[in-house]
Amino acid sequence: MSSVPSTPRTRFSGTTALVTGAGSGLGRAVALALAAEGARVVVTGRSPAPLAETVALIEAAGGTALAHVADVSRADEATAAVRTAVDRFGSLDVAVNAAGVLRGAGTPGGDLAHGDWRALLDTNVTGVLYSLQAEIAQMRGQAGGGAIVNVSSNLGPHKSARGMTGYAVSKAAVSALTRGAALDHIAEGVRINAVSPGPMATTMSLRSGETPAEQAVRMKAESPLGRVSTTEEAAAAVLYLASADAASVVGADLVIDGGAAV
Repeated sequence: MSSVPSTPRTRFSGTTALVTGAGSGLGRAVALALAAEGARVVVTGRSPAPLAETVALIEAAGGTALAHVADVSRADEATAAVRTAVDRFGSLDVAVNAAGVLRGAGTPGGDLAHGDWRALLDTNVTGVLYSLQAEIAQMRGQAGGGAIVNVSSNLGPHKSARGMTGYAVSKAAVSALTRGAALDHIAEGVRINAVSPGPMATTMSLRSGETPAEQAVRMKAESPLGRVSTTEEAAAAVLYLASADAASVVGADLVIDGGAAV
């Protein structure tokens, strides 16, 4: 069940937001939600076609969006994405770092392929660092500062699972990076937090060869809530952390997993 407000909200009117990994999944849901609340949204990712679809969905709903192709594991491309947002809309008020990959799922840590390890660290850790650095460089010098939300996971910082060691390590690093950067930069007006979703209604949450119907049966047994979270539910948590409603929330890591990590 989605938690969509009964009346329109405008918490982000007049602001500019950047969302990485916005071509699908949680990144797309966050971009749509920000636009629905008045933000001008720059969506980034590696593939132009999914980004164009996200922009089309936002514009069809009356919002404003711009696509920018970028690989966040490259510092120059992460910086260029921020520059595009500022050049087009004049500021960067909110950033959501949702770009992430899942590699080596089901493989024990001792057997993880080196290529999968590097891919996990390049995007999930280094990509978040490069994005943070570019976003902070802009926000610390503008009136009003800004808010950043990183997407971590319940796996790694909050629980473990067999065959997910590489992914868990990369997400534990995101949570640690969030806490450290939050402390480093709050005095400069840059407020940084994280969300740690569990399984969501996305293809990444499906096991190899699993259908959504099969996943639903599995989650009834595995999750205290009895189901996966919707991307809209997770996006609502992201928007809370990015909004003035959370003005005194600094360095938090909000778990959204139906009680799995309790």
